[in-house]
Amino acid sequence: MKRVLLILLLMHHMCMAQIPVELFTGHERATFDVLFFKNFLTKEEKKSYWLFFNRNRLSVDYRITSTNYLPSFGATEAISYNDPKWKGWAPVAVVQIFNNGVFPKAGIQYVHIKKHFTFFSWLVTETNVDPDIDHFILMRYTPIVKDQTQLFIQLETVSVFPTVSNSLFSFTQRSRMGLQYKHFQSGIGIDLNQRGRKTLTYTNNIGLFFRYDFQ
Repeated sequence: MKRVLLILLLMHHMCMAQIPVELFTGHERATFDVLFFKNFLTKEEKKSYWLFFNRNRLSVDYRITSTNYLPSFGATEAISYNDPKWKGWAPVAVVQIFNNGVFPKAGIQYVHIKKHFTFFSWLVTETNVDPDIDHFILMRYTPIVKDQTQLFIQLETVSVFPTVSNSLFSFTQRSRMGLQYKHFQSGIGIDLNQRGRKTLTYTNNIGLFFRYDFQ
């Protein structure tokens, strides 16, 4: 509850903008995803150089029992300082919360936003002992098809590189392709994951996504 109140407080000081919420129904599991990044406002109600990133993701396996295939939850909060002189580059501080713990991270971020194209990426490392190095990329392309209808294409990758020999590599790719009408998007989606050290294990989740940009 305290975390929800903190997010609401932060949003109060950010620019009013769309907050996308996605439901993805795959053949293996369903996911609920909220992801947005917005600038804080200054006292004069203008965009500041401070950018807030928020991501909350819940995954539920259809094979769930009381002891196995339990739901997984992840939350990512990040703050970066984006001076226009740095051409999209910025230092970033990240905190990630998963079922297995809390992980503070720090690194560098790059953001490039146009009317119909978004590129967001960071390279961060954990501040704990024996850290993992994370590389995150989000690309979104929404060209106009006709009137208020747009093509919706989104690709996301999350790559985790361990710095110790007993930890596993992890690579995730999430792709979405469909149509957007006003504030609603829907289409097909594919989530892929590879995990391991010398040999990687592969999993996938293919299905339909439904996404809405709340005002």
